[in-house]
Amino acid sequence: QVHLVESGGGLGQPGGSLRLSCAASGSMSSIAVMGWYRQAPGEQRELVGIMNSGGRTNYADSVKGRFTISRDNAKNTVYLQMNSLKPEDTAVYYCNAAGVVTVTGRGTYWGQGTQVTVSS
Repeated sequence: QVHLVESGGGLGQPGGSLRLSCAASGSMSSIAVMGWYRQAPGEQRELVGIMNSGGRTNYADSVKGRFTISRDNAKNTVYLQMNSLKPEDTAVYYCNAAGVVTVTGRGTYWGQGTQVTVSS
């Protein structure tokens, strides 16, 4: 079984910064892609940004230039540095790990979500 544990959410001010972390644990040999999605109230879950094991990234247009994903493959951990926060960044942020190879095959896993609220 693979578990993703997120940390670092909370209240941020407009123009401020927050950093999220997500650590994957369990019996896995590799993770192809790790990243972040978010879901605001009444909205569908949407991509924030992802990074593959080679370091290639893909970001939503709404966060380009403000958010940065980094990844420590040795620790199976992914980070999201969020700068220049806006009220519209308020959402529950979910960590995602895709192409996770375990003894039972390949799968996709989600964290429990962490609330990010941007407000003055």
